[in-house]
Amino acid sequence: MRNALISAVLLSLSGAGAFAADREAKAMDRLDASADVLTDLMRASDKGVPQDLLNHARCVVVVPGMKKAGFILGAKYGRGFAVCRKAGGAGWSAPAAIRVEGGSVGFQIGGSEEDVLMLVQGDKGMNHLLADKFTLGGDATVAAGPIGRDATAQTDAEMHAEILSYSRARGLFAGISLQGATLRPDSETDHELYGRNVSNRNILHGTVAAPQGADKLEVALSRQSDRRAR
Repeated sequence: MRNALISAVLLSLSGAGAFAADREAKAMDRLDASADVLTDLMRASDKGVPQDLLNHARCVVVVPGMKKAGFILGAKYGRGFAVCRKAGGAGWSAPAAIRVEGGSVGFQIGGSEEDVLMLVQGDKGMNHLLADKFTLGGDATVAAGPIGRDATAQTDAEMHAEILSYSRARGLFAGISLQGATLRPDSETDHELYGRNVSNRNILHGTVAAPQGADKLEVALSRQSDRRAR
């Protein structure tokens, strides 16, 4: 009986460890996917995100595979990462995990997935990311970002919105409005990545070292933000 109990406990612990490892792997997968989304959206030449907007962005938020589904009442849900420029422009912070949640009312049936990129403008926009939770279009102004190499010369959206948003669905790139969606820290994923409780505020201020597995996103950010607009 005693041996059976010990075996059951060990099996339980083993299962818990495997589950934790699986969740960590999924977090790492999201980091890799975030790097791919950023690279693809910036490489789309005349149909991509204007280079100068990334060059001047205070922070970047990437949500790979954000889900949209519903029957009459639609809903959005995604998990991704935010990074901000360090003080003095000396590189980027480690990635801080975030959740995007929101809903909309309208006739819609079925579901879809889309990759989402948000460019956060200025310190005021960054302060929203440091909050426990904020609403796009409520607490922070948001607009569909302009598309194309010369788009910034054709619109002044970036002069007014604190956050510009883009999406990629089925290979198509577009600026999208995320009015009504909420962003908040994903503490569970942060703990998985960093192995301890750590706040998004400390991560985004650049006082926390990047976790193992964040190299791909860091390299993608450095390569894309170092390019000059042509």
